[in-house]
Amino acid sequence: MKSVNLQRTESLLMELIPEALSNLDDNRINSLPITGVNCKNGKYDAIVYFDGSDYDKEEIKIIISLLHRANGRIKTHILASTGWYKCPNFNFVNDTSLEKSKHIEDLFMQIRKTKSSEE
Repeated sequence: MKSVNLQRTESLLMELIPEALSNLDDNRINSLPITGVNCKNGKYDAIVYFDGSDYDKEEIKIIISLLHRANGRIKTHILASTGWYKCPNFNFVNDTSLEKSKHIEDLFMQIRKTKSSEE
């Protein structure tokens, strides 16, 4: 169970990270959808999940590299917006849960089609 302060921090980061990304010049990452933030070790580390379903594996690697390079500018934006003393270190990860849920929905559709054709 996460503390209320940690949940509040994650929620605030969910708002501020896309805002920081939108200020960057690179079109590959400035409109990247952020799907979740999971803070670890208090506010020292945060895993930031993004929706990379529109990209292949090579493009995902490039995007993660670009995000890693932009980490300092993202932190600067967040510190300026919040007045915090310290900003978490961000680790960007492709969120595959959306793909998994879509795959499960596709399986259910196949089951429905099979049942309806058997009747």
